[in-house]
Amino acid sequence: MLHRIAFRCDLAATSVEDLRRNRDSGNVEGMTAPLHPDTVAVHGGRSDLAGLGVHALPIDLSTTNPLPDIERGGDSYEAMATGGRPPADGSMVYARLWNPTVARFEEALAELEHAQAAVAFASGMAAMTAVILAHTGATGARHVVAVRPLYGGTDHLLGSGLLGVETTYCHPDEVALSLRPDTGLVVVETPANPTLDIADIADIVRQAGAVPVVVDNTFATPVLQNPIDLGAAMSLHSATKYLGGHGDVIAGVVACGEHTAEALRRVRAVTGGLLHPLGAYLLHRGLTTLPVRVRHQQESARRIVQWLIDRPEVAEVFYPGLDGDPRGILERQMRGTGAMIAMRMRGGFAAASTVTSATRLFTHAVSLGGVDSLIQHPAALTHRPVPPEARPAADVLRLSIGLEDVDDLIADLAQAFAAAAGDADAGHSEPVTPSASALRGAVRS
Repeated sequence: MLHRIAFRCDLAATSVEDLRRNRDSGNVEGMTAPLHPDTVAVHGGRSDLAGLGVHALPIDLSTTNPLPDIERGGDSYEAMATGGRPPADGSMVYARLWNPTVARFEEALAELEHAQAAVAFASGMAAMTAVILAHTGATGARHVVAVRPLYGGTDHLLGSGLLGVETTYCHPDEVALSLRPDTGLVVVETPANPTLDIADIADIVRQAGAVPVVVDNTFATPVLQNPIDLGAAMSLHSATKYLGGHGDVIAGVVACGEHTAEALRRVRAVTGGLLHPLGAYLLHRGLTTLPVRVRHQQESARRIVQWLIDRPEVAEVFYPGLDGDPRGILERQMRGTGAMIAMRMRGGFAAASTVTSATRLFTHAVSLGGVDSLIQHPAALTHRPVPPEARPAADVLRLSIGLEDVDDLIADLAQAFAAAAGDADAGHSEPVTPSASALRGAVRS
């Protein structure tokens, strides 16, 4: 039976900064409870709009900014190039160092993630690269512990040697045994891509000790999970996915403490992995509907899971809570089970291939978390560069559930399954494994 995790209303306190200070000191008239994420999603990062005399988010596309004078201009440049913020009497100098549209989105995301700060990047992989560089290159601790399963792009980056790190891959209960004196970072994704494995964040933080832990929170979003509340140093998102939610912006963001944010800003300033202001605007606007979208998509996903587990074409369904949550991890660290599903097809790769080609509402495409439903084959695409021993099986498909009517989505899967059964009846039912050449390369999403 599907284990349902109810949304709780007593969520940790978040609000725009002035409301948070007043609320915590008991000075907000009529406010007797913390602001909920739905409220923060709408109001976060907007505290300066009234002073600007605007209601909608402004977009500052300036690449360069006027300098008050040489000395204050130079001081401003140095402050931001070393990870700080623009001085009150200075200048933002140059868009690679600071942009107010990006900063508003960062403030809003930090609010949702219960963090002191957030730093946005041009993509999720740019964000992960900055995290690795900030905790290994600058410190000399060039060893990373990575908990598998992990998004294929991250797995490949850590194993490629491109960043000069050595990586030990392990299971969640092996983190402590994998640490070395030169370990600078522990990387974990939960729920994990693509099979929705759940890792106990608090336990991994305990095993890591003084080593900072970054949690890829892309699948859960801050609506369902806040890793920093569980002791993680950083909560990372491919903001391309649920945060943007409409498939029209590529970005990454890391929520963290201010000291870590300074280190990440330094990397961003030097490497140029900045987020374009228009992308930041789209992301900030996307946050306003994030809780509504995630909850609707989650309810649809739960219904689809219930339908899938009874289908003869499906050998196994991967979804949080299907095992009854015997370790109680979901109950401790999540407020829901999310809208991502993975499944193994009984007909192997041949059936999986037919299903991806036969769906009409589910678009066969990489990425996830948008308003429309997607289907993809992880082994051939997102996890193509992962070593065979860690790669998802060839019969696994991943579904990202969108905002369509759930009955229409179920009907679409049913006709796709019928198409696969038709191929099987025609003599094409023998499971096929993709050739090595078909799985070469490095495809990211």
